[in-house]
Amino acid sequence: MTQLANRGRGLPEVSPTSRSRFRWPERVGYAAAAVLFLYGAANVYWALGGGGFPFGAEDANPEYSAFEHTPASTLAPVLAALLLPSAAVALMMALPGRRRVPRNVLLGYTWCFVAVTLAAFADFRLLGNLAYALLLRFGAINWTVLNQFFLVLGVGLMAVTALAYQRRLRDACGSCGRTDGEPDWTAPEAAARWGRKAVRIAVIVPFVYASTRWAWALGIPLGISDKLWEEGKEDHLWYWGAGLATLGALGALLTLGLVRRWGEVFPRWMVGLRGKRVPPLLAIVPASLVALLITIAGVMYIRLEIQGKFDNQSEDWGTTVPEMFWPLWGAALAAATLAYHLRRRGRCKRCGRG
Repeated sequence: MTQLANRGRGLPEVSPTSRSRFRWPERVGYAAAAVLFLYGAANVYWALGGGGFPFGAEDANPEYSAFEHTPASTLAPVLAALLLPSAAVALMMALPGRRRVPRNVLLGYTWCFVAVTLAAFADFRLLGNLAYALLLRFGAINWTVLNQFFLVLGVGLMAVTALAYQRRLRDACGSCGRTDGEPDWTAPEAAARWGRKAVRIAVIVPFVYASTRWAWALGIPLGISDKLWEEGKEDHLWYWGAGLATLGALGALLTLGLVRRWGEVFPRWMVGLRGKRVPPLLAIVPASLVALLITIAGVMYIRLEIQGKFDNQSEDWGTTVPEMFWPLWGAALAAATLAYHLRRRGRCKRCGRG
């Protein structure tokens, strides 16, 4: 079918060997269904009294949870009731042909499930553990964090399944998402313009956050009380905070590569790689992951503020207010990454559009 469609449009045909490399839109739904079903079954086990439930009152750090006092007997059935139908929805979106369930119901359910699950069950510990791993500190990883990673994996596969399903509905290429009439904003020149604006935001927000942590490490209690600063000083907390902030600042500087030439061609100081083309996925995959984790962390801080979990907010605003802007950082980084992808995607090897 792809060969006939391409021939009718005057586009290059795709060989059977090449087609085998572009099957992910057809397969990702089955992977999503399997992961969500398995995790849903695990929650059925926990709902029936099995040990090891990772969320709510059983959380290793329940103060971060949206369900701090909710027992497994209540929360596990809720999760099972979310995950098992989601597995069925993923399977329906993956199967070829028309479904009896309206497409808007499938897609509406999917995006609500993605938003609710990430906001309610994932938090900043995912980002924090990634940062600590880069600093070679692995002690903070616990059973709850591992389950959050697995849950985010399932949700991510569900989101990609919906993306592939939407492409199929509008007769777009499953691999690149393009149709014969692409909107102007996806053109490389347009993407370069709005991508630069997104990068500016994605650089400014983390530097505002980092400035507070650097100030604390330098002995300046910016945005916190003297008492809190002294308590953190005794535990050397501010030095670790400065280290994490520095990682964020370095990540912000790397974001500039999404609009600079060194993000497309390795610079000359990189011995063995200089002058070679930077593989787009080398930037797109980590940037997309970080954008997701940053957004999750920022939403958690906003949720905790709404729940009234922060004491002495007027005195210690520096501990929470900068993080509440992280969803803006995550959205800007995601937009900058999308612009980079649009600029560098070139001609599709599956459908021949470019």
